[in-house]
Formats: sequence, structure tokens, C-alpha cells
Amino acid sequence: MRTFTTSLITALAIFPGTLLPAAAQAEEADADSIVVTATRTETKLSEVGKSISVIDAATIEQRQTVPLADLLRTLPGVTIQRNGGLGTVTSVFIRGAQSDQTVALIDGVKLNDPSAPGGGFNFADLLTDNLERIEVLRGPQSVLWGSQAIGGVINLITREPTDRFEVRATGEYGRYETGRLSGAVSGKVGPTAISAGAGYLTTDGISVADSGTEKDGYHLFGAHLKTTTELTEQLSLDLRGFYTKSKVDLDGFPAPSFTLGDTDEYQRQQQIVGYAGLNANLFDGRFRNRFAAAITRIDRDSYDPAAVPVKNFDARGRNLRFEYQGVAELGIVRATFGAEHQEEKLRTISAYFGPPVTARAKANIDSAYLDLHARPIEGLNLGAGVRYDDHSQFGDATTLSADLAYTPNAGSTIFRASYGEGFKAPSLYQLYGDYGFRDLRPEKAKGWDAGIAQKLIGDAVELRATWFQRNTTNLIDFDLGTFTYANIARARARGVEAELRIAPTSELLFTANYSFTNARNRERTDPNFGRQLARRPRQTVNVTGDYRWPFGLTTGATITHVSRSFDDPANSKRLGDYVLVDLRAALPLTDAIELYGRVENLFNERYQTAVGYGQLGRAATAGIRFRY
Repeated sequence: MRTFTTSLITALAIFPGTLLPAAAQAEEADADSIVVTATRTETKLSEVGKSISVIDAATIEQRQTVPLADLLRTLPGVTIQRNGGLGTVTSVFIRGAQSDQTVALIDGVKLNDPSAPGGGFNFADLLTDNLERIEVLRGPQSVLWGSQAIGGVINLITREPTDRFEVRATGEYGRYETGRLSGAVSGKVGPTAISAGAGYLTTDGISVADSGTEKDGYHLFGAHLKTTTELTEQLSLDLRGFYTKSKVDLDGFPAPSFTLGDTDEYQRQQQIVGYAGLNANLFDGRFRNRFAAAITRIDRDSYDPAAVPVKNFDARGRNLRFEYQGVAELGIVRATFGAEHQEEKLRTISAYFGPPVTARAKANIDSAYLDLHARPIEGLNLGAGVRYDDHSQFGDATTLSADLAYTPNAGSTIFRASYGEGFKAPSLYQLYGDYGFRDLRPEKAKGWDAGIAQKLIGDAVELRATWFQRNTTNLIDFDLGTFTYANIARARARGVEAELRIAPTSELLFTANYSFTNARNRERTDPNFGRQLARRPRQTVNVTGDYRWPFGLTTGATITHVSRSFDDPANSKRLGDYVLVDLRAALPLTDAIELYGRVENLFNERYQTAVGYGQLGRAATAGIRFRY
């Protein structure tokens, strides 16, 4: 098995050959970029003390990556786990936190699924179609984002409406009989600006079971709508909608061996997200208000044609949220404050072991938060925040945060530091399910990070380094002594993230990042004390290069190395390390039409992110884009 060092050297040796000459004008966010996730209001990246990464629309288009999770895993501190090919359960881990300790947002609306056992979110049905920007905020962030923001926050921002009429369309086809069509329109009708899009993806796929032979397909339809209506100079109305519907074939554990193998099982899923918000800007924009309501509903149905009944599981999860947010500019201080009321509901019907059994549960969380940011002197930005949450079952929780960003030379050097606390309310299943326990306490985390960003040779070179640590207590796990969920675990994650960006010309861009994450069990009463947390690779490396040729062709490459990890808490089942190499190219034929293509997993690497589940091999794809 390759060691980490050997894999890294191999990857770096391959890279120049794949890049030269290779790819594009898109760049990752610089210090003057505007972000919203770190403070819940527009803020310059150079004024943010928290650790955040941004992928803009140009980079999304340039990389040609379709599954969102595959793009996220190229960021510092982010790893993924997928139980098979496209459409299967996909988990995202930030800095070694559990996957259900990540808040997922689309246009600021929470996507987390109340009907899931841990209340987390399955990223399988999220693609990169029609995204304007992706922001990934690392570390405990519950002051602004509430329950589950222990590992971090992933905010997907769809394309904004435009004043003039625009049309975009994409079509592509590749290995595994994979086809994708997507389109979007944008424009303005009277006082209303509209952005809307839809897409469809289909693939024959691979066997979910690595040992299987039959293909497990996947079919996904998605659509989104975003409108902004100017009611008066001070008032505007935002309406947003997001919808997906999918079917994925699965494998199971058939008799007589009851080991993972080919079956005819499948799952259907539907996601509905809606948002309505009224914005009121007062006192020449110095006091901005937002009153909003949002809903997320996720329906999951599981089928096994070999069982009776065929439909053996039916889950409905719903989040209904009402919120107010205010932003007041008070001289050198900006105050962001708000209140939220969230209602969670689930309904499940299970027929795995006999007649259908119906379960219902609900819970409410009422919250209030305050975040202050000040700029007392030129180049220094200070922040502090507090949040109070009152849960209908477990009671209350208070979280704190603080951050600092300082630049002595107008952004060439930026020092950052932050402290954050996070909590995760017990999921409805953990509280009220078959093995639930109503006296569960919230999981809690305290974390810090500190780093520096340094530009060299003007803006041609940028180096970043961040150190972090997070301690999590009251972790909820299954207690074999009582056969219920209980607060019986604790964990610690600490490490370093290093980033390099080189753009010697506007045509050439090179990026690299390295993450070391040591996430371990710290519960002394657990026999697995001191062991590495399951499915948490300690080291990852990502290298990208893109070049635009004088005649318009762009070529590029991405290399990802993930070190070995373990599939179980006892560290007895090892997952091997792997290196993935992807190549891409695009050629504009006219101002409106572009041909593109890519080869993913160039060297046909065989690997697993969960024991027994297969992953996609080498795949070539060709496509065409149209813009008007």
C-alpha cells in the first residue's frame, strides 16, 4: 500500500505533465470578495476572522464537477463518504466532525432532515447546476446558525436574478450511460427580477456493492426559482424555491450469507424548500430588516421487491422556520441580531419486521442571537456574539463566539483568530424513536482556530495557514447497556490547514491545499478511547492547475490524495489511501457556444470510502454549453 509521502510525490510528479499547458481565468475568492455566511450579512473576506472558503461561479464552471460533494472535498478540512455510486448516501465531514454536525443551507434555508436518525443531511441529490457561489465556514458556528453547526456550515447560493434577459443551457454525456441536461433563464419583468432553472441527470451507474455485478442506476430531476420584487425604495420581497426528485437503485444484505450484495432494492426521495422574505431598509440603509418564513420537507421511501410489503419504509421530515434579522450600522460598530422559531416534525412508517408501525414526533426551538463587529482602528476588525436557544424537550443552551482579523498593510498580510461554540439538539429519532431517550442533552462543542494569510509578489502568490482545535462533549451514541440513545461519548479534533495560490498571469492559476486532522475518541470509559474516529482520514492533499491558451482553449487538472482511515470505531477495518486525477478542457466556438470535456479518475483508481461499497472508475464525459 502506498504511503502518504509516496502518494504525494507521485501526484506532484504527474501534475506538471497534465497541466502543461493547462487551464483558466477563474480564481478563488480574494481578500476583497464579499461573503455572507461568516456574519449573516455582506462582509469583506479580509475583515472576517473566521475560517472560510469560497468557490465562485467561474470556478464551478471551470472544474466541470457535477456532484456537489465531489467539489466540496477539494476544500481544506473537508472529506466525504459515499455508499456507492451517484445518488447513494453521501456524507460530508468538516474538520473531523460527524456528518450530522454540519449545517447545510441553500440560499440561507436549512436543508437538514428531521426524519434522519441523526437529523443530518444527505448530499446525494445536490448538484452544482446554477450555483453562483459556495461558502464553507469551518469550526463551531452555532451563535449565528443554531443547532448542528459544530463542524461548520455549507451555504449554497444560487444564481441571482439579472436585469437583462439571459439564457444558459448545458448538455453532456459520458461513461456509465450518464447524461445530464440543465438550463436556466434570468431577467426582469416590471419590478420583479427572476432567476429560474431546471436539470435532469440519469446514469446506469455501478454496483453499489463492490462485490456485485448488476448496475445500480440513478435518476434525478431538480429545479429552482428565485425572485426579487421592488415594492418601494425601502421595501422588497424575496421568494425562493428549490425542488428535487430522485430514484436510486441500492444493494442490500440478502440471504443466506446476509452480507452486502446485489439486490433489487431502491429508494425514492423528494426535497421541497420554500422561502418568503420581506426586506425593509431604513435610514438610508443603515438599519436593514428581514422578516421571513422558510420550509424544508424531505420525503424518503424505501422499496424491496423481494419483501412483503414491497414498500418497507416511508419517512417524512419537515422544518418550518419563522425568523427576523436586523442589521444596524452604528458608526464603527455593526450589530446583527435576530430571533427565530423553528418547528421540526417527522412521521415514519416502518414495515421491516412485520406489520407497518407508524411513529410521529415534533419539537420546537426558539432562539435569539446578537453579533457585534467593530473596526476601532484601520485594519483591525473585532467580533463577538451570543445566542440563546430554548428547546421544547431538553431545555436551553447558550453559545458564545469571538473573532479577530488584523491587517497592517491593507490586506497583504492578514492575521485571523476565532473562538466558537456549537451545539446540536438531539434528533427527533434519538428522542422519540424506537430506541429514543427523552432526557438526552444537546451535544456541545468549543473550538478555536488561528491563522495567517500572506501575499507575495503583489497578488501573484498567496499563502495561508490555519491551526485549529475542537472539543466535543455529550456526544449521542447507542448505549448497549440500556439499548437506548445516550450522551456517552466525547471527541477531540485538532490539526492544521495550509493553502497555496499562484497566479503569475491572468491565464494561469495553480492552487494547492493540505489538511491534517487528528480526530479521536476522548471518552475514557469507552474501550475505543484514543482511537481515530471512523471514516476520518488524517491527511488530504488537493492540487489544481488551469491555463487559458491564446486561442481560447482552457485545460486543467485536479489531483486529490486522501490518506488511509478506518471504517469502524475500533479501528479494526481499514480503508486504504487513494489518489484521484481528473483532467478537463473547454473550447469556445463562438461567444455563445462552448465545447467541453473531462476525464475523471484518470488512472482508474479502485478505492472505498465505506467498506464494501464500490466507487466510480475512470469516466470520460463530453458536453456543450450555450449562453445568450
